[in-house]
Amino acid sequence: MPNKTASRTTAKRWSAHVMETSNALDLEHGVFAGSDPKAIARSLKRSAEHSRRRKSSPFRSAMSMLTFYINRAGDKLPKRRRAVLEKAKDELRAAFDHAPRSSSPRSRSGSASRGKR
Repeated sequence: MPNKTASRTTAKRWSAHVMETSNALDLEHGVFAGSDPKAIARSLKRSAEHSRRRKSSPFRSAMSMLTFYINRAGDKLPKRRRAVLEKAKDELRAAFDHAPRSSSPRSRSGSASRGKR
């Protein structure tokens, strides 16, 4: 019978391994532990712009790593931490001069308007 403790440890090691070796970017230690969304965004931007391991644009790499962290934490991420990290996404968009994400759901490209001419 498999040992549940061993599988949990493996899962923790897997996500830690991704955070350490991902080609998205080289992160500063403790970047997600902060409580200031602007500081998190600045750190991610700085890391993304200086990383030689990333394969995509600095913005995409930084946003991918932030999203990865949020998704891996899942339901265990407290609401306050999630709010800080979601705000960091907005700050990251602003830091890279990307349009802020609209609060309304995305409309499908033309699917609702087809046949209504």
